Amino acid sequence: MSELQIGGISCRQLAEEYGTPLYIYDEARIINQAQSALDNFKSDMFETEVAFASKAFSSIYLFKLLSRMGLGLDVVSGGELYGAMQAGVDMSKVYFHGNNKGDEEMTMALEAGVGYFVIDNVMECRRLVFAAEDAGIKVRALLRVNPGISAHTHEYIMTSAPDSKFGIYVKDRIHIKEVIDIIAGSSMVELAGFHSHIGSQIVEAESFERALDTMTDFLLEMKELYGIDDMELSIGGGFGIKYVDEDEVESLGDMCYRMVRCAEDCIVRKGVNVTKLITEPGRSMVGEAGYSLYTIGDMKVSGDKHYIFVNGGMSDNIRPALYEAEYGAALVEKQDLPKTMNYCVAGKNCESGDVLIKSVKLPEAMPGDLLVLFSTGAYGYSMASNYNRLGRPAVVFVKDGKSRLVIRRESYRDQYRLEMGGDDD
Repeated sequence: MSELQIGGISCRQLAEEYGTPLYIYDEARIINQAQSALDNFKSDMFETEVAFASKAFSSIYLFKLLSRMGLGLDVVSGGELYGAMQAGVDMSKVYFHGNNKGDEEMTMALEAGVGYFVIDNVMECRRLVFAAEDAGIKVRALLRVNPGISAHTHEYIMTSAPDSKFGIYVKDRIHIKEVIDIIAGSSMVELAGFHSHIGSQIVEAESFERALDTMTDFLLEMKELYGIDDMELSIGGGFGIKYVDEDEVESLGDMCYRMVRCAEDCIVRKGVNVTKLITEPGRSMVGEAGYSLYTIGDMKVSGDKHYIFVNGGMSDNIRPALYEAEYGAALVEKQDLPKTMNYCVAGKNCESGDVLIKSVKLPEAMPGDLLVLFSTGAYGYSMASNYNRLGRPAVVFVKDGKSRLVIRRESYRDQYRLEMGGDDD
């Protein structure tokens, strides 16, 4: 009977060595995705850069791996920036995002030598100018502009609507002009270009092509109205991945290739000059490379549902509860057996909504069996919590039959290490 292997190692061996729940990453698959993006996101007309969106999964080991390959990094907090610094990432290739950067985070990023601040709003622009001038540190900035493109995705991860919490709507000329004027009056902040991002889990290139068309129209207006030219343009990320068999997804390499060709066509037709095109894949870099391994505990029949309970749940994967996300699954040691049962996979958190998969066909399961969920490499560990005081699982990378512990399992002691309680005074 065949047993599921990841990176040349059986899941049972990984479970015995590291325990469950366990996040497992196929390192070779991450490398292949990163290289495909680098190879296809190239142009003879302008410079290009691929920056990993670290919110998908941030770890020092991953940052080192991608940085060695030549990727930049997108961070959205002081915590992610700190990880990048610990990993020795080239700070000139770091893009600092976020809609409410704290003053301490701004200072930290300036002193670290971050390459770009992605400005979200007018108030932040004023604070950045003040912080840069106060520190006497020059910095380049991209203004985040919402192109108003509706991508087919969940409403919680759509980011480009006119009333989005992120950036300034492309037709809001008053606030865009205000940002341009503020930066023009500063000797420390340079407007290097513009940034856009239309959402996440986007599976077709047409949405990005529409965004590029809109953003290059916008660049033409900036050129005609304010004489701004030779701008850098980030088209963001949001590339989708295959979660279940029914998903139809264009490959990351194909998406990158089409985006560059579209950008080249747009700038030639419209007579604008883009000096650098940037993209920020996150989920598509690590999502399908990641697996979540659980041990089945109790089982029961409730009404017409056959429940499998696993030793994790929404505390290590909130996406099904938050986004109604769907996943494929398998019993790792029963792959060859007929799938005769229909199970609901639920976690151990004290919530009725703690369901990882509402319905999945599997062979007959038993307590102690190992269950794996596929394509959990993005936003699993990043969004994990200590709800019910469950510890975050360990993270291992596997490649060529060898495993590496990247993040150790969180212990009870770890969870309480920040507490200041004790004996009553």
